[in-house]
Amino acid sequence: MTDKIEPFWKENIPNKKIPNNKTEFDIIIVGGGPAGSSAACYAANEGLKVLLLEKEIYPRDKVCGDAVGGKALKHLEELNLLDELKKSPHFIFDSVIFSNTKNEKVKVNIKESEVTGYVYPRINFDWILFNEATKKVEENGGYVIQNFRVNNLLIDTENNNRIIGVKGKNGSEERKFRASMIIGAGGVNCPVAKTVLTEINNEEFIKKEHWSTSFRQYWKNVQNINYEKGAIEFHYVDGVIPGYFWIFPVGENTCNVGLGITLKDLKNKDMKLKELQNYIITEKFADRFKNAKLVKNSGKGWQLPLGSPRKPKMKLRRMFGNGCLLIGDAGSLVDPFTGEGIGNALLSAKIAIKNYKKNKGDFDVKAGEIYQKEIWDILGKELTNSFKIQNYTRKRWLINWFIGKAQRKPQLQRILSESLTSKEAQRQLTSPWLLFKNLVF
Repeated sequence: MTDKIEPFWKENIPNKKIPNNKTEFDIIIVGGGPAGSSAACYAANEGLKVLLLEKEIYPRDKVCGDAVGGKALKHLEELNLLDELKKSPHFIFDSVIFSNTKNEKVKVNIKESEVTGYVYPRINFDWILFNEATKKVEENGGYVIQNFRVNNLLIDTENNNRIIGVKGKNGSEERKFRASMIIGAGGVNCPVAKTVLTEINNEEFIKKEHWSTSFRQYWKNVQNINYEKGAIEFHYVDGVIPGYFWIFPVGENTCNVGLGITLKDLKNKDMKLKELQNYIITEKFADRFKNAKLVKNSGKGWQLPLGSPRKPKMKLRRMFGNGCLLIGDAGSLVDPFTGEGIGNALLSAKIAIKNYKKNKGDFDVKAGEIYQKEIWDILGKELTNSFKIQNYTRKRWLINWFIGKAQRKPQLQRILSESLTSKEAQRQLTSPWLLFKNLVF
């Protein structure tokens, strides 16, 4: 089915040349991944003049697990992008398999009432979003610049360190641009986030217990997989716990295979990520990979700032400055348990644009605090519960006990199924008493 599709996501995305005298915009968005592209779409839909800056040149790959869950799909449907995405190779997942160190497995079905999830290789997923953002931004009088690296923010030090613009290079050409709000969407190493946190507010950028590191490869012909529709897999393996090993089909007889662990926990391991990956594939999953072939040059590592609570007052890492907002990975919104970040990236993009419209022309620190509070009000319970579940996985005996029990107890399977989308079910998983009751009785 998918092998007949033309790989349009391998084409370049042309942009209108920006005039030398065009320097002022409503919003400047730094980063053209899912967070930045969706923010650009939402902003253009509101009639705002947008400058979207991307450091790479499309097409470009992004290292990721590639899974896109129901939360993200709702925003993609809102932006009229689902039909286009379905034209590219993908895998439909309707369930999740969890296994423990004893190789006991439990299959958790996604609630029928919820939107099915997909797995898209990020090279085509990001291309489709960025292409749509380009069209909408340029149709509305804005501009998109690829191969633009922001190296400084323009800061009004006499006005409470208000961020008023950016400075950077497009090739050898240096340009400055100004806007009433700057949105940092540049991912894990976003220059806007680094400036806001470390230079302006003297806050820690990386906390190792809230920072994940991962390694990914693409493999063809992994055994026991339906490559069109079925389950994505999370495996808790000796040597990796409290991290996990995943197998996510992406269509076209290919799987995204990888592992993730916090930086703090990796320090206690004897092997590096690539070595751990090889150990798992050759020692623990040899039967499923005996006829599999590694896609050349697909092995890459990356890091993720987790959305785990860390401050009594703000709960999340700072997501704003005077005249500035951070979204997606730049805002440290990755789910601590699953490592999924696209859904929260698209959600934060929508909320950022909504808050800009509410405070147009005067997006100060107070407005930023309101934005962060709104993010926490929506995601706080989910991220807190996810962080608690992540901590449970540090206990090998608990993982084995829970998955072993879940194999045999429909009630636990139901809670697991609902926890994929329900905050109340997540609460049941993180309540010591409720967990004990379901496990023991």
